[in-house]
Amino acid sequence: MSQPNATPHSEKAVDTSAALHSLCVSRVPIFNHLPYEELVAIAEKATMRVYESGQFVHRSGERSDQLFIVHKGKVKVYRLSKTGREQLVRILLPGDFSGELALFSDSQHDSYAEVVETSHICTMSRSDLHQLLLRHPTIALHVLKEVSTRLKMSENQTTAIATESINTRIAQYLADLAEQENADTFNLPISRKDLASYLGTTPETLSRRLGEFEQAGLIQQTGQRKMRILDLDALLLL
Repeated sequence: MSQPNATPHSEKAVDTSAALHSLCVSRVPIFNHLPYEELVAIAEKATMRVYESGQFVHRSGERSDQLFIVHKGKVKVYRLSKTGREQLVRILLPGDFSGELALFSDSQHDSYAEVVETSHICTMSRSDLHQLLLRHPTIALHVLKEVSTRLKMSENQTTAIATESINTRIAQYLADLAEQENADTFNLPISRKDLASYLGTTPETLSRRLGEFEQAGLIQQTGQRKMRILDLDALLLL
């Protein structure tokens, strides 16, 4: 309910909140702990660019000297094997970032970052990032935390592909999504082709196994994205 006698201070708070949401750095884990005034200063150092689906934010082998922040849209990060097979590493959503190693050294990207829907991407140079680190050393701690989280996820993904059956990998992925959404019904956040790449299989195998899960009464599929888990306990036993 609105407050007709709200003070000028509360009006300012609402304005600040709205302005904060518009900043591309406001939801990034390595920055969002900073005060609003500092976020504004950081945002002034960032350059915004709009990418269309199919464009690359960066390619493997290119120099890594910028931090890329997703403000709107979706970007997939993947590697290519020697045979040209695509291995999905992660999906970047609003608030996610890539190129964090640019904070520490002059290196090259080891992956591709391809836009999968119209996206607004902010970039920051290494020199600007280094100045921020000098003013706010805690940023480095947040970066290390994010890097360690990504490393753990990468190790878990590699271990699963090497040691677990495709049925187990699919089942665990669906169970994890249900837990994240806190619902039995949800939409796959990526295409089946990308999901197959992430799970280390082929789109044909993925579709076939999902069909088998459905026939067994474990899940229900609607279209290409919508999933409903009917028997979570049985699914986790696969």
